[in-house]
This record gives sequence, structure tokens and C-alpha cells, in this order.
Amino acid sequence: MIKKTMAKRILFLFIIVLIMLFTLEGKLIYSTLFLHQEILSLADDQHMRSFPLKAPRGLIYDRNLSVLAENSPCLSLYAIPYQVKDKEKTANLLANILNVKEDFILERLNQRSSMVHFSTYGMKLDYETSLKIEHLYLEGIYLVSDYQRIYPYKTYLAPLLGFVGSDNQGLAGLESKYENYLKGKKGYLNYYTDAKGGLFKEMESEIINPMEGISLSLTLDLGLQNILERELEYAYDTYEAEETSGIIIDPRNGEILAIANRPTYDNNEYQKYDPSIYNKLLPINNSFEPGSTFKAMTFAAAIEEKKIDMLSDTYYDKGYEVVSGTRISSWKKGGHGLQTFLEVLENSSNPGFVEIARRLGKDKLYEYVQKFGFLDKTGIDISGENKGLFFSYDKFNELEQATTAFGQGISVTAIQLVSAFSSLINGGILYRPHVVKALISPGLKEVIEEKKPEAIRRVVSKETSDKMRYALECVVSKGTGRKAYVEGYRVGGKTGTSQLAYDGNYVDGKYLLSFIAGAPMNDPRLVCYVSIKNAKHTVQYGGTTVGPIISRIIHDSLSYLNVPHQDGGVERIYTWMDQKVYPVENYIGKNKKEIKSSHFTFVFKGNGNKVIDQIPRVGTLLEENSCILIELGEQDELKSN
Repeated sequence: MIKKTMAKRILFLFIIVLIMLFTLEGKLIYSTLFLHQEILSLADDQHMRSFPLKAPRGLIYDRNLSVLAENSPCLSLYAIPYQVKDKEKTANLLANILNVKEDFILERLNQRSSMVHFSTYGMKLDYETSLKIEHLYLEGIYLVSDYQRIYPYKTYLAPLLGFVGSDNQGLAGLESKYENYLKGKKGYLNYYTDAKGGLFKEMESEIINPMEGISLSLTLDLGLQNILERELEYAYDTYEAEETSGIIIDPRNGEILAIANRPTYDNNEYQKYDPSIYNKLLPINNSFEPGSTFKAMTFAAAIEEKKIDMLSDTYYDKGYEVVSGTRISSWKKGGHGLQTFLEVLENSSNPGFVEIARRLGKDKLYEYVQKFGFLDKTGIDISGENKGLFFSYDKFNELEQATTAFGQGISVTAIQLVSAFSSLINGGILYRPHVVKALISPGLKEVIEEKKPEAIRRVVSKETSDKMRYALECVVSKGTGRKAYVEGYRVGGKTGTSQLAYDGNYVDGKYLLSFIAGAPMNDPRLVCYVSIKNAKHTVQYGGTTVGPIISRIIHDSLSYLNVPHQDGGVERIYTWMDQKVYPVENYIGKNKKEIKSSHFTFVFKGNGNKVIDQIPRVGTLLEENSCILIELGEQDELKSN
């Protein structure tokens, strides 16, 4: 009985073992036949390591394919900790070269990781540093190809272009906005190691090449950008301004031709600057009280609605109007007397615009504020656009209507203002402004996608636009905008002077001086806006201080664009207040003590005794007693004039 029981147990165990053997064999056969690739892949994953190969970012060009942002090849430092045999010695040698603490390097080398980098200290090394590391022949230490982003124009264009971080990721400006296009696709160097990190020499390494990013072609024209930057720098330094800001736009399609502000920064070295500087593109991000520049839109609305005939209807400016118990005064004591409404615009009469607001009425004035785009963002393809600030309809009462008519108590952005002004002189169409012209394939420079002009809506009729071109030209030829007059070109524009508010209260003696103008008025090619915040040592009127700057920008810009001089137009009226003009001579190369003039004053900038640059340039016509900015330096720093 016992023997039979034992025999059954042995048989049972035998059968169990047999089943297990068959199962194991079946598993091996199945794995060999059906899971071979999967198992091989898992084994590769256990032994394969990868070095990242950075992709060059797409380039950024101006409209003429001049490079605004490019790449320079460089090297970055990586380590495979398992392969570093003498970590203390390696840490000591690298710390001396990288100028960091030895403990920092050692901590990295002791990490239980297949590969480590050395933070920003080991990224994008210059040639000299890379060569020192290479000549150490350190085991487990590798120099891997990388790219340094270079901005050849430094402080010029910096607020627009932005910059990239140490990992080549866009962090600000267009670099951030278009990151998904510009960044490209990383490549990899794949290699195989044993459990201790040693290389499997029998197994070949694999290279997956990186793919360069898509490039951007902007609507900017580098020639016009240089003109605008030059003049903003001149104003910023000469008037010791808090800020200067400017933009040039093509009124025919909404293309941004130039955009800049001061203060600015060098985006090659953005770490040296406060974020409050490099996160600001003032024409897009900053809102302000437009002052009298807004009168152009109010005037156009009144013409469109046939509330005024600017040539035959008159208004008597006694020096003030009273609205809801508030006295609104003219800038001229005693007023301008009897005027046509064209003269109301020419003289920038606030009481006259109170009357225009009354004739338009609440509904129509508010309607045109909306039609000109002041209640919404423009939708420009730049990050951080400000909306401005305007009254809600239910709070748009009699006093608010009156002050809105001449640009007080509201807040707009420069991009809103130039877009609205462009519609006044381009035939009446409001275009969506944009700065990217096309996406371009890497290497071949072939257009992948092109940005087309986008008409948002008609704001005024062509007939009203024609009248506005004439009216605005009258402002420059014989009104408050005479300082912006350009001999040989038909310029139309509007001045602006608004008191600055801090913590909600207007401050005496602090103003935003501005001017907006278009040219030539018979066939508008550009609209230019410039503002100076809290200018010092100058007359606090936009026409007086900003007008000459606008004049130089328009003259140089139209000359650069080869726009021929025009005949006809509104004849300029000279008054006893108009000063004589003289050409600027060449001071570059002279010693400081040689800089003298009976017509101009000078502001000196920089160290040294030699003049290396000057603003304005040689041959520019300047009014008597105007200021010339002289940059001093050494002889070998001389800049092209």
C-alpha cells in the first residue's frame, strides 16, 4: 500500500516536472521565433547610450535676406561617470579651466547616471576653452557639437528678436514666439556600453543627424531699422529721456518695416540686464495717453459722417469750452479765434475738438473708436501685445466724449495708433499689422509659406481718406507739425503732447512727446511714429521736439527707398518762429577740441579724444541751435559714416 502511494507521488512529480520542462521549452521556442526583435531591442536599451547632437536653429532674416540672427558652431561638455577613473583629478582639472568650484564638478561625476552635463558652465564653450579640455585627454569626458546663437546687430533689434537660453530654446521675443519653427530637431550619437559604462568596441556607433530649424523672413528692412535706431538713440541720449519708442509701417499692407525702443540691451549677453529691460518691446507692450495724435481719427470720423466741412464750416475758439462743469482750455491763451475746421486741426485746438465730439455724438464717436481698432488688440504676430484702456459704453458720458476727441483720459499702444493712422491715408482700409513675411526652408532658402496682407475692415471711404491726406499735409506745411516738413517730399502728420500720470495722478513737468506722420501724401509708402517719455532740457511740445526727428527719419527713409521727390502739394508757410537750417558737417576723425560750430550745440558720449561716430549724419539739414550727438573713442574704433 505504501509502495503504491509513493509510486503515485513520484509519477505525479514526474508529470509536473515534465510539464514545466515542456512549458519552458515552449517559451524558449516562442521567444526565439516570435519575440527575437523585442528581446534584442530590450538588450540594446540596456546597453545603448546617446549623446545629443544639437540642431542649428533656423535663421532670422530681414525682408532682403540680410541675416539678423545666426548660428556659430561651438562645443559643449559632457561626461560618462562610469568611464571617469580618477574623478578627483578630473574634477580638479576641469574646475580650473571652467572657473567653477571643484565640488560642483565632482558632484556631477559621482551621479549614478549614464551621462551628465555641467550646467551652463560647460555649455557653448569658446574655442580656447575647448582646446584646453581636449588636450587633457580625460577619460569619460567628451566635447559634443553645439551652436551659439549670434545676433550681429547687438542692441539693435534686440527687444523684437529676443534671445535663446543655454539649451537653445527661445526665451523671449520672436525666438520664443516662433520656437516650434526655429528649434529644429535634435540628432543623436548612439553608442553601446557594458554594465560599467565601458564601450563595446565590437558594436558600431550610430549617428542620427539633427535637422535644422525653419527660418523666418521678416517684413523689416534693415536699412530703415538702422535709421530708426539711430534717431531713437539720439533722442534718448540728447534729452536724457526715460524712454524713446518708434515704429515704421507700410500703410498699404500692415507690414512692420522698423521697430525699436530705448532703453535696449545686447541680446548676445542678455544675462547682464534686468528683465524689466529685455522683456519690453514698447510699441507693442506699452500703452500711453495718445494726446493730440488721436485727433486725426476724430477728425476723419467727423468728415466721414458729414458733421463738418473742413474748408467752409467754422468754429470760434475763445480759448476754452466747459463740459459737465469742467473747463477745457486751448494751449494758446485766449484761443485761436474764428477758424475753419481745417485750421482747428492745423492749430490742434482742444476746444475745437470738443465741438467735433458734440457734433458726432456718443454713439458715432464710440463706433469709430471701435472701427479704428482701439477697443481690441491688433492681433500682431508678436507676443505680449497690450490692449490699451478705454471707457465702457455705459461710462462714456459727455466729459469722456470730449476728452477722447483730443486723446486724453484714454490709453492706446503705438501699434494701434499707426494701424489706425495708416487707414486714414491708404484709402480707408484697416490692415492687421505683421512682422513675419515668410517661412523659409533651411539651406535652400525656398519659401514654404508666405504671409499675405490681411484687410480687417473699411473704416472710412476713399473720399474721406483723400481729404485726410490733404488735411494732415496742411498740419505739417503750415500748422503745429511744421518741424516735420521735408523739402521735396509731401509729409502729413499730427503732433502729440500728453501729461504723464504716475500712480493715477498727472505730474507737472513730465510729458510724453510724440509725432505720427505719413509720406509721401500723394502715394503713401510709410507711416512713422516716434515718442519721447519725460524728455529733459527741451521744449515740452511734440511738434517742436519730435518733429525734427520725424523729418530726418522720413527724409532718410524715402531717400533709402529711392522714392523720387514730388511736385505740388501744400505750400509751406514760414513764420518768424521758423529757424534757418544748415547741413551737418563731418566731425568723424577729429579731436574733441576741434568740434566747434556757430550753428549747432554738441553732446559728447563715451571716453577718448577722437570722434568715432556722430548723429545726425553728414549732410543732414538741421535747424539752427539743434544738438548733434558726438561719440568719442580711440582712433581704431572709427565707424563708417
